[in-house]
Parts: sequence; C-alpha cells; structure tokens
Amino acid sequence: MIVKAPESLYTNSNVVAVEKETVKVLHLINGEHFAGAERVQDLLANALPQFGYDASFACLKTGKFKDVRKSTTDLFELNMRNSFDLFVVNEIVRVAKSADYKLLHAHTPRSLMVSVLAAKKLDMPLVYHVHSPVGRDSTRKFRNRINTWVETKFLGVVDAMICVSGSLKNYMNSIGHDADKLHVVRNGVPVCNEANPKPVPRDQWTIGTMALYRPRKGIETLLAAMANLIQRGCNVHLRAVGGFETPEYEAEVMKLVNDLGVGEHITWTGFQRDIHAQFDQMDVFVLPSLFGEGLPMVVLEAMAQAVPVIASDVEGIPEAVRDKVDGLICEPGSPEDMAEKIFRAIQNPGDWQEFGRNSMIRQRSELSDISMARGVAEVYDSILG
Repeated sequence: MIVKAPESLYTNSNVVAVEKETVKVLHLINGEHFAGAERVQDLLANALPQFGYDASFACLKTGKFKDVRKSTTDLFELNMRNSFDLFVVNEIVRVAKSADYKLLHAHTPRSLMVSVLAAKKLDMPLVYHVHSPVGRDSTRKFRNRINTWVETKFLGVVDAMICVSGSLKNYMNSIGHDADKLHVVRNGVPVCNEANPKPVPRDQWTIGTMALYRPRKGIETLLAAMANLIQRGCNVHLRAVGGFETPEYEAEVMKLVNDLGVGEHITWTGFQRDIHAQFDQMDVFVLPSLFGEGLPMVVLEAMAQAVPVIASDVEGIPEAVRDKVDGLICEPGSPEDMAEKIFRAIQNPGDWQEFGRNSMIRQRSELSDISMARGVAEVYDSILG
C-alpha cells in the first residue's frame, strides 16, 4: 500500500510530502488505565498513518484503555497475570508474526521487559517511550526502585528511546542511558479550531484541574490554595475532573476538604470522556503536580482551548508553559504561591486573556498531535532506514 505523508497545517516544520510503504508497528501498553500516556498512545494511532505507519495495540492487562480510546486500529488483549508473567512473551511473538509487524514500541517498564524478550525472538527493532521519570514516578519508593531496575536492565538493548521533554532526556542521560539513543519528541494534542480566548468572568471564577488523582499530583496543594483564596474574599469554585487511584487516597483527600471547609466550593466530576466540554467550563486550569511529570497532556489540552494555565515548576511543564507568556509557573507544594498566582490572574484580566491567546498559538505551532506523530515517525525512519 502506498500512502502520502501530508504537510501539517499547524506546525512550522517544512516537510516535503513523500510516498512510502505503510509499515505496521505494534505498541505494547499496560491497558488498565487511561491517563496522559494512554492519551499519547491513542493519538499516535490516529496520526501516524499520515507518515506511513500503522499502529496497533497489544494490552498486557484488560481495563479502561480498550473502552475509552478513540482510535480504531487493531487491539489485542494478552492478559498478563502479574508483573513478571513471561508466558505473555510468546503471545507477543504470535501477534507480531500474525500481521507482519516490523517494529515494537513499548511504553512502560512492564511492557519494556516483555518486549525486549519478544524482540529478541523476532529479531525485530524496539523503541521505548519515556513518559515520566520512573525513579520519581510515585510516592511508592519500592515500586520506583523496581521500575528503575527494569529500565536499567533492559534499556541497553533497545534501538531508540523517545523522551517527551528535554528535561526527561537529561534525566535519562544523567542516570546512565546512552545519549545517542535518546530522542526528544514533545507530546501533542489535536488543534481545536473553535477555540478562542475566553471573556472575563462577570462574577465567579471557575478554577479547573484534571488528573488521575494520586499523591504526586498535589491536589492537596490546590485545595489549600482554594482555602487561601476564599479567605481573601475571592469568588472561586474548583471543578476537579478525574477519578482517584485508590479509595483510600480518595478518603484522605475528602477528609482534607472537610478540614479546610471548602467542600461547597468544589465540584468533583469523576472520570469524564469529553474533556473538551470540561475545559469549556474552566476559566483557569491549574496543575499542582509535585514531581514525576514528563510533559502533561492536560496542560496541552488546556492550551489548545485557550484556557490559561497555572502549573508547578516540575520537569517538562515549563517547556510547554512559558512563565508570564502562556501562563504562570508556581513553586511545587506551596499553597501560598499557587494562591498568589491564581489571585494575580483574577486581578489582571488583560494578562489572563493574553496568556490564553498565546497558549493557543503555541499549541498549534509546536505541540499538536501531528507534530508529535511526525517526530515519532522520524525516530522510526532512523531505525528502519
């Protein structure tokens, strides 16, 4: 089959369209959740065909990805029984041979481990996508050490590593991974052609946030910042989109909400499929992450819809949100600094609207799904020749 890779309407790169044969790539993913990394995988499946690559999925576990994804490419459920179930390697080999796949692409330490073994059996190249620094991906230190050990043991034999931000590339290089194999391909999201800078709220300001809530996402910082703003007399309401990683953590957060007395100022929506509709209801988007970010997709989604962003100074976030240009950057874990930055946005609506306008322009030019897919395809090209 011959396809033509068109020039994107929303990037600055001058790429000449070329004809090439379609190459099949099998993406190995965990599959039980649908958060930022899974959003990347889903978008790549839709955008990569423009550059000559057909991406399918092999899910190691059944879960939300299968039900939520928007791509319609092939999906194979492998049902890996535990983190070290190596019987799944033969299943990967069988799937890869079934449709003449030419490349494996892993996205997590678990999928990396089994993909390395499968790639060796298949004599097939392997790419690994680094979505976050696994050494500080969570507050579970033992799990972080296990994931770091897996990456260290198996990354030496991969053909290329795709890092979603420059800071993540520097991190991977600093812990000993081969710089020649490290490529930066920043995350991207679809352009929202209907987006326009928002009008200034007449009365109440809706502060939005969105995450799979777990300790490193810093929702406690945002809740304390909300209490600070309410004490100042600000008419603010928090719209918190997304579910909690565990019921135990949800109970901890709800206790804090009660202790701070901010419950009536918060709407908890739970997991939502239509994220565009959620951003339409936000005046400012706040990401209070403490650590462990690569380049958060929710920040890019906000920028695509001209929603000004206030986010913590963590890893790749400042590579997307330029302080005082596209939004405001605050100190991680500081409710006082976060409240002050939100208060500044409310008190300076002209700057706030300019942030939204700049965010939209930057996302269209540098952080689209097309620019992301182009970058990934260039890595594939470098491996396959």
